[in-house]
Amino acid sequence: MTVDRTTRPRPPRRWRTRLLAAAAALPLLIGALGACGYGSEKDDTGSRAVPAAGGKKVGGLDKVRIGYFANLTHATALVGLRDGGEIQKELGGTRIQPFVFNAGPSEIEALNAGSIDIGWIGPSPSINGYVKSHGKNLKIIAGSASGGVKLVVNPKKIKTLDDVKGKKIATPQLGNTQDVAFLNWIAEKGWKVDAQSGRGDVSVVRTDNKITPDAYKSGAIDGAWVPEPTASKLVAEGAKVLLDESTLWPEKKFVITNVIVRQDFLKEHPDVVEAVLRGSVKTNAYIKADPGRAKADANAALKAETGKGLPAEVLDPAWKGIEVTDDPLAATLSTEAAHAVKAGLLEKPDLKGIYDLTLLNKVLKAEGRPTVSAAGLGKQ
Repeated sequence: MTVDRTTRPRPPRRWRTRLLAAAAALPLLIGALGACGYGSEKDDTGSRAVPAAGGKKVGGLDKVRIGYFANLTHATALVGLRDGGEIQKELGGTRIQPFVFNAGPSEIEALNAGSIDIGWIGPSPSINGYVKSHGKNLKIIAGSASGGVKLVVNPKKIKTLDDVKGKKIATPQLGNTQDVAFLNWIAEKGWKVDAQSGRGDVSVVRTDNKITPDAYKSGAIDGAWVPEPTASKLVAEGAKVLLDESTLWPEKKFVITNVIVRQDFLKEHPDVVEAVLRGSVKTNAYIKADPGRAKADANAALKAETGKGLPAEVLDPAWKGIEVTDDPLAATLSTEAAHAVKAGLLEKPDLKGIYDLTLLNKVLKAEGRPTVSAAGLGKQ
């Protein structure tokens, strides 16, 4: 779980228990380990509390509750939600109430429970949340980040891709986005692995990203298929990048983070959702225009959330590996779902209607930018 370094009341035990139980009950796609983290609210006394920017409240709404991870793949949220950030500016007198999560399942549960309104999250929990609610609870409303996932290995044990066979390779959790990608890569190599146990021609060791570097140092794993900054942390420990997942995708782009919204909130407060998206688009433009300053902003946010920023030898290469994007890269979401089906971790889902890009495209047009596609999975 994310550690709050400030004094604030813990959520009620009953609420925590319900989140943990519900997360544990979700199917394999979002993974059993997701139950370890529930949303950690930063209230008005918290280091990451986001005061209202001042001025008129959007739609008269007092606050909007936004979830995200303290992770570089959520750079748009880290930078845009900071005090003085673009999302805050667009919301005017409407206060941002941030919730920090450590895993997708707990964020989806919070969205389902009405505890948050909007969230930054990965594709696998987005798919699973949509399927589990029969398409009635969430919508993907924008992209946020592409890339930032690598296969890093012990160069003394693994020198080529074929050397991965017979080795112990970590992924973050059973059925999460990186786990599915690695299982699909294994299958395309012609190797056999039981998806649930991780046993086979390669030993897939599901390991929380927080402890993966220690597992690597101890020799418990020979490498890992992981997102940034975990990949760069391993490289700092002597590992070598053997494969960048982006090279496996058309135009080297695939969704790693997107923006979701509770459908009821979207219907009741479209002006607030539009303001958040406008702030997101402006944040991404700022990150691309001034990556050095944006990187420092993101690291400052990480330090506020976790009590410790990333050292330059980890931050710099990790930041370079992630591309912020307004485009949700919808076609790659379909491909990721197909990979999970092929691995036996998901029944073939009906994803029609998972996207509603109406407000995003409205914002993009107003900014003089090209609109983006839902790849046939748009609003129904």
